[in-house]
Amino acid sequence: MAEKSPLQGMSIVVTRPIHQAQNLIKLIAAAGGEAILFPVLEILDTADLRPLNALIARLDSFDVAIFISPNAVSKAMTLIRAQRELPAQLTIAAIGRGSKKELERCGVSQVIAPQRQFDSEGLLDLPQFQDMSGKRVVIFRGEGGRETLGDTLIARGAQLEYAECYRRARPDIDATPLLQRWARGEVQAVTVTSSEGLHNLIDLLGESGQQWLKKTPLFAPHARIAAAARSLGLEQVITTEAGDDGLLMGLIEWRMHQKL
Repeated sequence: MAEKSPLQGMSIVVTRPIHQAQNLIKLIAAAGGEAILFPVLEILDTADLRPLNALIARLDSFDVAIFISPNAVSKAMTLIRAQRELPAQLTIAAIGRGSKKELERCGVSQVIAPQRQFDSEGLLDLPQFQDMSGKRVVIFRGEGGRETLGDTLIARGAQLEYAECYRRARPDIDATPLLQRWARGEVQAVTVTSSEGLHNLIDLLGESGQQWLKKTPLFAPHARIAAAARSLGLEQVITTEAGDDGLLMGLIEWRMHQKL
């Protein structure tokens, strides 16, 4: 029974946005655990879509389009497909597995993506992005965000534009039910998939919840998120492989180790 249900008896907080949480919830349930949905990010349209639509109309002027996240793919591709086809000569790239899968779901078959390190640095290590002299690049992303990718591509000779196609917000969500479960000892782990989400979680939990969070194992699919958690005083931070599958394996491996 234990092998079939390695997460039996574990209640795990899932902090992904609602529309992205279902896969991880199903994976946790299939492994015998209970997922507690507590979304700490809300994905919204940009306030003014006109600049994005204008850029889409001139996609033919670009050589490379890079999609930062699955949200960037879904938001941008919805608008692109309403207007036009993707230019045949446009090279499509994605930061991680989730973005690549979302592009493939949208019918884009040839996608360049890192095979190991699923972040800006991983993409920048690929041979296709070493000499960018004269290349015209558009990066589809949310409002704000890291500048590492864009700055490095510019330094390597690219002509760069950003296409901001969504914005992130902190949801208006009542933490009381979650805090009550924590008080009863019914929260065994927390998953966090972005540094911004981590900060929102801390704000939403308040002072008492923050004390429980600090002592609860937190699973993060990137070293940068894990480092942010440790810097905020969290005592048990576990870095996993990327994506929902990586989080699940990290949870299972941690649970198995606890039983030894």
